[in-house]
Amino acid sequence: MSMTFEQIKNDPSVNIYIQQADDAMKAYGYTEHSFAHVTRAAQVASQILLTFGQDERQAELARIAAYLHDIGNGINRQDHAQSGAIMAFQLLNNMGMPAQEIAQIVAAIGNHDESSSVPVNAVAAALILADKTDVRRSRVRNRSEITFDIHDRVNYAVEKAELRLDGEEKTVTLDLTIDTEICPVMEYFEIFLGRMILCQRAAGFFGARFCLVTNGLKVM
Repeated sequence: MSMTFEQIKNDPSVNIYIQQADDAMKAYGYTEHSFAHVTRAAQVASQILLTFGQDERQAELARIAAYLHDIGNGINRQDHAQSGAIMAFQLLNNMGMPAQEIAQIVAAIGNHDESSSVPVNAVAAALILADKTDVRRSRVRNRSEITFDIHDRVNYAVEKAELRLDGEEKTVTLDLTIDTEICPVMEYFEIFLGRMILCQRAAGFFGARFCLVTNGLKVM
């Protein structure tokens, strides 16, 4: 059965799990991980695959993987990638998706967290890039700068974030404008260096370079 992204997106059970996961993240004090994040990740992951020569079905699998990738947070933040992969397997298997496609999706979900990730396939590489480059002020729940922790400051300081894909030049560029009065650039790196290194590896899967530009200066 050829499962579509729209079927996944409109499935009530899937959306309950996404909402529960974000509720848990809110309780932990983390930034937004709800429908805005997973929908953006789905769009970007599919765009990455199409830019670097993958076919539309692979792009559809990336949309599905990205939409489901954070459901494991509903169990616990620790090892949420692996928990989410198991949950996604159960959901997709029950829906009748072919094992070959499930295998790609669960491998991608299980390899999206920087603590234990490897871009094991094209879907995984695209998901890593889409997930780790979603840096934006609107993800910050806490709007009191007095009580910001470093994660709040890093995200809230981002005034503009643009992800540029160039299939001919083989580059993936994250261009950030950061308010350094809220968060120094070095503090950004304290939180995001591991994620950016993972993005380098994921871009390399496609034979591409990952570049990071902050306030007009190329830093990676």
